[in-house]
Amino acid sequence: MKADDQDRGGAALARNPILTRLRRVARSKDGATAIEFALLAVPYFIIIFAIIETFVAFTAEQLVANATDTMSRKIRTGQITYNLTRPLTDMTKEQFRQAFCNEISIMISCSASEITTPAKLYLDVETYSSFGAIPTTIPRVSTAAYADLDSTAVSKFTPGGPSSINMVRAYYRWQITTDIVRPYITTIRPANGSMPTDFLIIATTAFQNEKYP
Repeated sequence: MKADDQDRGGAALARNPILTRLRRVARSKDGATAIEFALLAVPYFIIIFAIIETFVAFTAEQLVANATDTMSRKIRTGQITYNLTRPLTDMTKEQFRQAFCNEISIMISCSASEITTPAKLYLDVETYSSFGAIPTTIPRVSTAAYADLDSTAVSKFTPGGPSSINMVRAYYRWQITTDIVRPYITTIRPANGSMPTDFLIIATTAFQNEKYP
């Protein structure tokens, strides 16, 4: 076939409206991006939100841990005491909880009812005869495979005086929305094994008080 014949054939196809439309449809990619976005958007944003929420939860963990260390240091040095008839340093359970809440107020707020009746934040401050007597497990309502935190066992405030051995434990129920991993790896959940809606932040420190006067 000669070159002129090829040019005339191509021109004839170009003038054919039906063939022209078919060629445009075959070449058209309009909407492909929208379809790809619709397919990938949901898992993409779930992962993004999970990453952000994990970062925020990690920040909250560090905040609770720092507050635990700060309040423990005040107990160890005698800046906070309990039932020692020292008006300037003696604290009640509620006063200690309020002071702890002040330490974490940058991210976590405690309502008035939370101070008197713990629902999310649990503080356990106790004295022991030796470091070996300090418990190493989390109190739970039962020994079943899935059991929730025993809130009645982690709401005490009985630190000792000078040279006493103490432990401060803080628990906070951090509400989760898109955290993908942690709900599946924690055993601290309702007895029926249903997925928890919160992530339990835990901070612990053990120490011996100074021989303050």
